[in-house]
Amino acid sequence: MAEWLLLPTSMVLVQVFTIGALIVSKIAFNVGMAPFVLLAYRNLIGALIVLPFAFWFEREMMKKVNYKILGWASINALFGIVLSMGLNYYGLRATNAAYTVNFLNLIPVVTFIIAIILRLEKLRLNTRPGMMKVIGTIICVGGTMVISLYKGKLLHLWPAHLLTPAQLRAIGGESAGSPNHHNILIGTLFLCGSCLSYAFWFIIQAKVSKEFPSKYFSTMLACLLGTIQAVVLGIAVNRDPSAWALHWDLQLLTVVYLGVFNTAATFCLITWAVTRRGPTYPSMFNSLSLIVTVVLDSVLLGSDVSVGSLLGAFMIIVGLYAFLWGQGKEIERQQQVPATTDVDQSRTTDVTSDGEV
Repeated sequence: MAEWLLLPTSMVLVQVFTIGALIVSKIAFNVGMAPFVLLAYRNLIGALIVLPFAFWFEREMMKKVNYKILGWASINALFGIVLSMGLNYYGLRATNAAYTVNFLNLIPVVTFIIAIILRLEKLRLNTRPGMMKVIGTIICVGGTMVISLYKGKLLHLWPAHLLTPAQLRAIGGESAGSPNHHNILIGTLFLCGSCLSYAFWFIIQAKVSKEFPSKYFSTMLACLLGTIQAVVLGIAVNRDPSAWALHWDLQLLTVVYLGVFNTAATFCLITWAVTRRGPTYPSMFNSLSLIVTVVLDSVLLGSDVSVGSLLGAFMIIVGLYAFLWGQGKEIERQQQVPATTDVDQSRTTDVTSDGEV
């Protein structure tokens, strides 16, 4: 099959995996699964899946592991797995999948803002791409504020949900009690913390990739260390041993799904797409997950769809594409300049490239 068809197909698959992960994770949390338990098992399975690839393709990298590499890998796992994913799970548990997916689309923009604050990136307001990145950032932030602060009229887009009220109550759907204002506020704080953690993680990744230039082995190491950290925090938060028990039910299905599709498969597909089309290519498909998640979350779980949520989501999509257009143009210009004559641009490319993975 031609690459022009395989690449977009693979990115659509990534969005399908993301949508499925949000829905099944929300259901698992509704029936009582703890976020750190899911996080620990998910990354353990991801580490086991990536391990054969690391051993086969990057066996020589094992000899380069020292205390410095382990230190950076631990920090990488803390921000990239425990804080970013952990806070995202707590935000998802307090709100719903349609609300959470909006914040996932903000990650490239938040990374840009943090990079500006840390002086890893320049605004370049005198160029059209630089101006578009700033405009896109402002629109995305405005969209987030609309989603968080403005609800508006509730829209009943379909006459009935696919699941009956009894089935919704069985999985903790919205008919069992919609998120109140307090939960939305707490969930928003968790999701904002997740975005910040992701942003710092991508910047840390740029350093880790220079110290330890590995794809499979570094991913396996991060998943393994993230599993250990998640277990420690999970035990500290919930000392009930039964919380870690897995049975042949939805929780086990969620763990396997996230480990296989949302960790290992997604990593491989995005890595391949970035190497072929550049770091902004995967993010161009993010709006698909936002739209489909809103529909499925409403149809399956009975979540409310409001004018504010749709307006904010539309603003985030517009702002994200404006930002990605500017970022893509800047990367094209950087690739036309010899690396030996522009060290700062090379450093910026590292941050934005890792930010999309």
